[in-house]
Amino acid sequence: MDLLTPASIRALLSEHHLDAKRSLGQNFLADPNTARRIANLAAVEPGDDVLEIGPGLGSLTLALLERGARVRALELDAKLATVLAEVVGDDAAVDVRVGDALRVPLAELLARDVDRDVDGEDVPDKSAAPGRASWTCVSNLPYNVAVPVVIRLLEEACEVERIVVLVQREVGERMAASPGDDQYGAVSVKVAYYSEASLLGVVPPTVFLPRPKVDSVLVGLVRRAAPPVEVPSTDDLFGLVRSGFGQRRKMLRRSLAPVLGDRTVDVLERAGVAPTARAETLGLDEWAAVARSAAVAA
Repeated sequence: MDLLTPASIRALLSEHHLDAKRSLGQNFLADPNTARRIANLAAVEPGDDVLEIGPGLGSLTLALLERGARVRALELDAKLATVLAEVVGDDAAVDVRVGDALRVPLAELLARDVDRDVDGEDVPDKSAAPGRASWTCVSNLPYNVAVPVVIRLLEEACEVERIVVLVQREVGERMAASPGDDQYGAVSVKVAYYSEASLLGVVPPTVFLPRPKVDSVLVGLVRRAAPPVEVPSTDDLFGLVRSGFGQRRKMLRRSLAPVLGDRTVDVLERAGVAPTARAETLGLDEWAAVARSAAVAA
């Protein structure tokens, strides 16, 4: 099955009277080499279960199938999903579904289907361990939902053990940033709590149709077996982080006051953090120390 090119994408859009929707952040990947590069960087092997969010016309889907993956493709645009089903044909390794990645029940989406033999009879999936299935998410994510989709997978879908996503460069750098980096923020801290993130490469606008105005990057995330820090409450931890970065130019004694009130200085000093420090200088360990100190002082 040939991978999609600019010519074949234009032909599909014309045949089905479709245009890329800016409101849905649709920029179709139109370069077979880039699609294969993404599938390769995701280390997809034959038989792997892969979740693809926002497959569009199937540029990346075909590259994943080429490597022998079993793909569950979730597309928000029902018309595109119909075209995608046509592109992949009767390939039993693809399951195209219509839904919103921010709202679809993840347990249902990631439930492992029963395999079928050549006669159509149900057979047990011998590759699956009892209970929990293991998934890799490989996606060209729409720019406008990239962060909430990734965070939702990290928070709610423990079955997804690896994530490789193509996102806007600024967004990808924010996900993988460390303390002191220009893009370091609340998202960086949350990503670091759940996973180890790294930038895998830059992707230019020229490989998309239509072309975006900015570069994209590939981000790889590997889920941690357990969080690297202990805190009494993740909600309280991330509440502190949001408050700190919500006024990132202010010292922590001021930016955390809306959450900690007149306890702010004492909480910070007990955590070993200078009240004059700013949010972007604290790593996950320091944020966790502040959260533990706040819980003791409550």
